[in-house]
Amino acid sequence: MQIAVSGGKGGTGKSTIAINLAIALKEYFDLVLADLDVEAPNDHILLNVELQNEEPVHMFMPHFDYSKCIKCKKCAEICEENAIITMKDGTPFLIPTLCSGCRGCEIVCPVPEAILERQKTMGHTYLTNTVYGFPLITGKLLEGEERAMPIVVAAKERAQKLKKELLLVDTAAGTSNTVSKALENSKLLIAVTEPTPLGLHDLELILKLADLMGIETWIVLNRSSLGNREGVQKVAKEYGVKIVAEIPYSENIIHSYIEGKPIVLSENKEAEVFKELAKKVAEYVG
Repeated sequence: MQIAVSGGKGGTGKSTIAINLAIALKEYFDLVLADLDVEAPNDHILLNVELQNEEPVHMFMPHFDYSKCIKCKKCAEICEENAIITMKDGTPFLIPTLCSGCRGCEIVCPVPEAILERQKTMGHTYLTNTVYGFPLITGKLLEGEERAMPIVVAAKERAQKLKKELLLVDTAAGTSNTVSKALENSKLLIAVTEPTPLGLHDLELILKLADLMGIETWIVLNRSSLGNREGVQKVAKEYGVKIVAEIPYSENIIHSYIEGKPIVLSENKEAEVFKELAKKVAEYVG
């Protein structure tokens, strides 16, 4: 079963929620946590572990054999990314940064082996064993690369191959196609927000996305003692979503972050919020 932690706005504390929830849920399930925020993965930092077991993620990149190319221009015509341009005589050239690796050019080429396969490394996935009793899968896009989707897909597949009872996914901020891919197959979405104008705006976006994907959603209100709490309650009512946990602004959480010790391992009221949230998730999963 897959459960996702997401939130339209960046900086709402979704990674903090994800890692503490994972630790608390370990009491109930054999689980894996997947950090699919591949452009800025930081779950390993919050868990105070070094990334391990690196595996590259490759993407198809066409290579033209000009000795066989008949200069028909079909490869350029099919390319939706305009990554292939042709000279006046039909000679094709590739713009690597635009190529999505879709293989359309290879499929339509009428000459066998006129387009050869080359591989481009887009990023890496990691399988890190944590001291908390569960593995962490991390996807990380290489600097300078723009296409995050292959990394999200590869990291998610690597997590699924572990065949754990529960897959807890931590997504990127926003509602992009990489976020929807990360959310795919989730039974439950835990939307993390904060009581600020941007928090409310982006909360509605993630709730709309979840509704389109048919995913049941809960709201976790972080820094609940600040800002427009009533606004979050109004949005939750409009979308028929319940607020299952409220986490007040807390110096204890800040200190736990600085010390590299997840707050759920402490003996305070903030830790109890995460433990109670984990209990609700366990009851929901059944």
